[in-house]
Amino acid sequence: MGALPVFRWHLAPDGYATRRQLRARGLRPGGQEVAAQLERPRRRRAPLVAHLYLVDLAKPVRPMTSARWAALANANRARRICPECRRDAGYVIPPSLGMCTPCAYPEPPSALRSA
Repeated sequence: MGALPVFRWHLAPDGYATRRQLRARGLRPGGQEVAAQLERPRRRRAPLVAHLYLVDLAKPVRPMTSARWAALANANRARRICPECRRDAGYVIPPSLGMCTPCAYPEPPSALRSA
């Protein structure tokens, strides 16, 4: 494969789109290779690069089936279960903590007696 065409930021011709732009149109790359690149210059660092795909070769996004919805719900439920106390926290547990807030910051026993 030859070198990819490189365009400056905001100057890509019609017919090219990033993954996000394709998704906004209800499309996906569909297995096609990257067709071009966008480069945004930055000072003292390497340029930001965005991959572009051909809109003509893009395929429609696959619809969500009931099995995919169920799998997504199970994955989100698992992210709410605290590994310490095994309770549903009611929110997605932050990876920085690795456990629910009450387990991460338990109240000292002296605070319970004075109340």
